[in-house]
Amino acid sequence: MPPRYLLDTNTASYIIKGNVPRVRERLLKVPMSQLLISAVTEAELLFGAARKREAVRLKTAIDEFLLRVDSLPWDSNAARRYADLRAALEFGGIPMGNLDMMIAAHALAAEAILVTSDRSFRRLKHLKIEDWTI
Repeated sequence: MPPRYLLDTNTASYIIKGNVPRVRERLLKVPMSQLLISAVTEAELLFGAARKREAVRLKTAIDEFLLRVDSLPWDSNAARRYADLRAALEFGGIPMGNLDMMIAAHALAAEAILVTSDRSFRRLKHLKIEDWTI
């Protein structure tokens, strides 16, 4: 089975805005069928647009992006991964935001590679990560 790539919110934002050429170059090499986002990322993107009342162009770009990329629904498997991950991080004294933990758990549950430039994810040993900005 070919690898699946779960795009973190920062990577999705780079794609939507088209402002990071390396991300665009890498994106063009991956079949759309292998690209996913978490429902958590979808929520973050929609929130980002909603808080900018006059950002019509951004809202349109996000809507077009969401039409092209599959959004994984949050399910019980992802919830269980989140619970285990959050407990492990708390026991280890490793800080991480809840939404980032949810996205990481979703990538683990989907057995997908998380595409992100956020270095905080590198602390998660079992998570496969690619940074398309470098």
